[in-house]
Amino acid sequence: MDFKPLSQFIDRITSWRIPWAEVLVLYRNEEVFRYRSGYANLEESISIDDRRIIQLYSLTKILTCTAALQLVEKGAMLLNDPLSDYLPEYAEMTVKMTLPHGEVAFERAKRPIKVRDLFTMTAGFSYDIKAPSIQEVVRHTNGRAPTREIAAAFAKEPLLFEPGTRWNYSLCHDVLAALVEVVDGRRFSAYVQDEITGPLGMRDTGFDLSDEERSRMAPQYEYSDSLGKPIRKDGNDYRIGTEYESGGAGLLSTVSDYAMFLNALTNQGTSPDGVRLLAPESVELMRTDHLTEETRCHFSWAQLAGYGYGLGVRTHISRESSGSLSPLGEFGWSGAAGSLAIMDPSSQLTVMYAQHMLNNQEPYVHPRLRNIVYACL
Repeated sequence: MDFKPLSQFIDRITSWRIPWAEVLVLYRNEEVFRYRSGYANLEESISIDDRRIIQLYSLTKILTCTAALQLVEKGAMLLNDPLSDYLPEYAEMTVKMTLPHGEVAFERAKRPIKVRDLFTMTAGFSYDIKAPSIQEVVRHTNGRAPTREIAAAFAKEPLLFEPGTRWNYSLCHDVLAALVEVVDGRRFSAYVQDEITGPLGMRDTGFDLSDEERSRMAPQYEYSDSLGKPIRKDGNDYRIGTEYESGGAGLLSTVSDYAMFLNALTNQGTSPDGVRLLAPESVELMRTDHLTEETRCHFSWAQLAGYGYGLGVRTHISRESSGSLSPLGEFGWSGAAGSLAIMDPSSQLTVMYAQHMLNNQEPYVHPRLRNIVYACL
C-alpha cells in the first residue's frame, strides 16, 4: 500500500480553498493510513489535530437509520407499516398539486406514508426547516422545539408528491428520529447513547457539547468567491431548537469516533470488539438499492452517477456509470460541510474523510478521493 497520492491530494485541496482536511483509512480493522493538512483556525493559524469536533450534518443520517433498523430487528416496527400506526398525525395527508396551467391545488393523498418511505426519502417531504408549522413550534416552545413536536407539526405541511412515487432529499430522517422516540420511549439522544455510541465507546459523539468538548469544536467556514477566501461561519442551521435532535443533520463527532461506528457497519454490523449494532442481514438491506423505476430518475446528483439509494445511504450499483474504482456494494453518505463516509464489506475497508467548510466542493473532492483510496490499496 502506498498512500502518498492520497496525502498529496489532501495537500492540494487544502492549498486550494478548503481550510483543512483529514482522512482516516481502516483496512481489515487496522488503521493503515491517517493524514491531515491545513488549519483548524485560519485566523490564528492553528493546525488541525485529531481531537477536533465537527458538525457531521448528513452523516448523521447513517446512524439514525441504524437506530431505526435496530427497532425493525426487534419487531417493534416493520418497513411496510403505515407511519400513522406510530405517528397518528400522518394518517390523512394532503398533496400539493401543480395543475397544467400553473394553478396550485391540494388533494387528499391516495397512498399512506410507510415507514420505509422515511428511510428511502420517498415520503413526499421537503427540506424546508422554515415551514410555518415548524416555526410555530419554535415560537410556542420558546426555542426548545423538541424532536417529537417538530415531527408532529411537520405533518401539517402538504406533501410535494404521493408517497412512494419520487425520491426527494428531505426531512425524512428527522421524522425517523421522532419515530424512534415514539416506538422506543426514550429521547432520541438517549437511545443513541444507550444503543450505539455508548457501547462502541464513542465518547465525543452526540447532539450537545460539554464545556470541554466545546473548547475542541473546530471553527466552520464558508468559501467566499467574491473575497477569494474562506470566511468564518459557525453554527448549524438545522439545529432549530435547543431540544431538537435532528436525525438528519444534528450529530457532532470526531474523525476517530465516527470511524468506529462506520467500521462496525463495514464489518456487517459488529465492531472488532464484538459490539453488535445490527445483524449482517440488516446491513445488507441497508446497502441494497431501494430505488424503483418510478423513483430512480429523481436521484440525479452528478457525483452519485452509478449509485443507487438504500436505507439512508448511497450504494454502488454500476461501475460503468460511476467511473468509480470501488467495488459494487460500497456504500456511505456525506455531510454539508464536506465529510464523507465510505464503507466496503467486500474489501474490508472503511474511510472517514472530514473537512469543515460549507459550499464544500463535494462533486470535485469526493469522487477523486474515493478513486485515490482504492488505487492506493
